[in-house]
Amino acid sequence: MVKVDEAVVARLTSHGSTFEILVDSSLTPKVRRGEPVSLDDLLAVRQVFKDAKKGDRVADDRILEVFGTRDLEAVSRKIIRDGEIQLTTDQRRAMVEEKRKAIVAFISRNAVDPRTGYPHPPTRVENALTEGKVRIDPFDAVETQVKDIVKDLRTILPLRFEVRTIAVKIPAEFTGRAYGHVKSFGDLKKEEWQKDGSWIGVLEIPVGAEQDFYSLLGKLTQGQAETKLIERR
Repeated sequence: MVKVDEAVVARLTSHGSTFEILVDSSLTPKVRRGEPVSLDDLLAVRQVFKDAKKGDRVADDRILEVFGTRDLEAVSRKIIRDGEIQLTTDQRRAMVEEKRKAIVAFISRNAVDPRTGYPHPPTRVENALTEGKVRIDPFDAVETQVKDIVKDLRTILPLRFEVRTIAVKIPAEFTGRAYGHVKSFGDLKKEEWQKDGSWIGVLEIPVGAEQDFYSLLGKLTQGQAETKLIERR
């Protein structure tokens, strides 16, 4: 459970009333994405307030009237999802920077320069975000924001999102070490175990991860794995 003096206020104004809860700011993005979060971890105090600073609580009947339930978890999720998170300047700056890094990594991993066919280095993407004065929301998911960000960046940084479909064959003596790593590297579309114990799989991999994939596969199999590029799209 987050300490009261480290918590921030999540506030929702509805039906002429204000509803506030004290929350761990680091967990609110998960709540907004619909991910499971323990109420004990999320809330500093298991109460809904009119004014959290003053400690003025909202009557249970009023909560039921506005939210249709007295369930604290359901009410808290509604407040966080539809309300505002009152971050301090330092908290917001730190969260924006973390989300910015994640967006840069996502674009570098999933997009290429259509003029060359190669991924843009993270520094180039970072510079384009700065030049384009792109606004980063600390709460919205990376994939959600990237759709709009790419529209703003295309006049500065040519982008095309691509995936590679790659067939892989791993010799039997390396499957134990390599299978888990390879399977989790991309979207596994098909797999088949051979009679000799070798493994064949077909994966879709983000274009920016292609070279890292080949490098990892080479290390895990001492260069004895076989690969074939099936499709670029």
